Amino acid sequence: MAVQPDMNILVHDGSKRYDEIREELQRFSSLVKHPQGIHTFKMTPLTLWNAAASGRSIVDVIQVLDKYATWAVPMKVKQEIAMWMDRYGLFVLEGDDEGDVLILKCAEEARLLSFMNDPEIGTMFIGRPVAGSVQIAARHRGRVKRELARVGYPVIDRVGYNDGEPLQVELVGKLGEYPFSLRPYQNSAVEAYIGTTTQIAGDGIIVLPCGAGKTVVGIGAIAELGSETLIVTSNATSVKQWKQEILSKTTLSSEQIGEYTSQHKQVRPITITTYQMMTYRRDEAEEWVHMGLFHQRNWGLIIYDEVHLLPAPVFRTTADLQATRRLGLTATLIREDGCERDVFSLIGPKRFELPWKELERQGWIASVACHEIRVPMDEASWDKYRLAASREKARIAAESPEKMTVVERIVEQHAEAPTLIIGQYLDQLHQLAQQLGAPLLTGATKQEERERLYKAFRKGEARVLVVSKVANFAVDLPDATVAIQVSGTYGSRQEEAQRLGRLLRPKEDGRAAYFYTVVSSGTREVEDAMKRQLFLVEQGYQYAVSEEGGKSSAHIGVSGAS
Repeated sequence: MAVQPDMNILVHDGSKRYDEIREELQRFSSLVKHPQGIHTFKMTPLTLWNAAASGRSIVDVIQVLDKYATWAVPMKVKQEIAMWMDRYGLFVLEGDDEGDVLILKCAEEARLLSFMNDPEIGTMFIGRPVAGSVQIAARHRGRVKRELARVGYPVIDRVGYNDGEPLQVELVGKLGEYPFSLRPYQNSAVEAYIGTTTQIAGDGIIVLPCGAGKTVVGIGAIAELGSETLIVTSNATSVKQWKQEILSKTTLSSEQIGEYTSQHKQVRPITITTYQMMTYRRDEAEEWVHMGLFHQRNWGLIIYDEVHLLPAPVFRTTADLQATRRLGLTATLIREDGCERDVFSLIGPKRFELPWKELERQGWIASVACHEIRVPMDEASWDKYRLAASREKARIAAESPEKMTVVERIVEQHAEAPTLIIGQYLDQLHQLAQQLGAPLLTGATKQEERERLYKAFRKGEARVLVVSKVANFAVDLPDATVAIQVSGTYGSRQEEAQRLGRLLRPKEDGRAAYFYTVVSSGTREVEDAMKRQLFLVEQGYQYAVSEEGGKSSAHIGVSGAS
């Protein structure tokens, strides 16, 4: 392992200790490149802040680097680690959540004074800092945290929270046994989020893979806090799944749970809605029609399911909701728009994360074998590709008709397995559905039809289901064993993780699952596929790469992974 002055860490993926090193590094860095042979991890302010928030010290991080580094770790790197991690806790926000004024404290008085003339931060100060403290209007609680994080100074928020309207909630099992028991790691996640009498939490992110029960963690938090809760999730299917889970695992009745969607506008002690509803407006010049839901009841908790999807208007509203406890749930805290710092500052730090492979080893999620199949394009497609603009090249490569034969072969190879075929482009998906005689589900499919198709798939009446990107999130298809990805959103790491996540629910017979990505060889789609795989390779997954036409196969990822 080599630690470079630019905060990059180079690790040989063939090392016998790679798995051990990777698991240590992912606690304070992220994988940014993974060509065969050398993998590159990078430490950033955000990865180091999250490490500090989870209780790791500067000494802990440097000891890991010193332990595994082949050559001495540059002093510049150690100094930068110390600088960024020292900044976590430098600024603290205190006060009463019911008061109009809060106190921003800084352990370095000169640092606080330096922001007096800042055009964003300084305008929020009430008067001049005195003895390392300055008053801030309570309405700026979210804004000051966001702006300080953007300039490299995270704020620890110790103001506390409004308890909201109380709600009696107890956990029960599906058959009525009491109490319902969370899995050990789910219980640890709830405890990390709630905090202790000496360490206030009540905000932050829980990171667990699809199929590991993030919804159950949310339900555990609701029961622990015992307050009315607003849940914002990705789509109408997820709204129904949340309601079913709450009904099956708590003492709450159907009358206490409201669905706030295009079909229903129910506002109840537990209300479940979607990001699409919250950001709906009739015209760009008008206000958001349903954003008032955030203030309609005295919520004690707001749960942001799939928090990495948080749209800008909800970010802005969340900045004004800092007195309400916030819980973010996600499989991967990755945003391709680079707004991870906004999630950190407005929702909270990462409170709990468990590596995917650890959950697989414990049997909580299914084992998945990943395959990338590179398929040559025909001459007609190549002619179009060479002459096309960059964006059009991606679509031509993604929709190559040569992929059809490969998809058919994979479907035949897994003739008895419940199979999802996932893609980005509707024309391609229509062709696949027609060729395979399989049903197609897209964004235009009505909710009733979606539910019918999901039910048919779960019962085995539809073995193959062709789906668009609507299936990236919150699709409860526990028996899905094979997923074939024919096109995607460029190099989206988050989408790759979500799509593989469709397969992670453990199978009753313990069988493994298979994730196939079909790409056009020699095109930018290969480069995009490498970028997409970054997060999963970081988690320990290995991609077996093969070329159609008899070329040798290779492996990209981690030796010994599934």
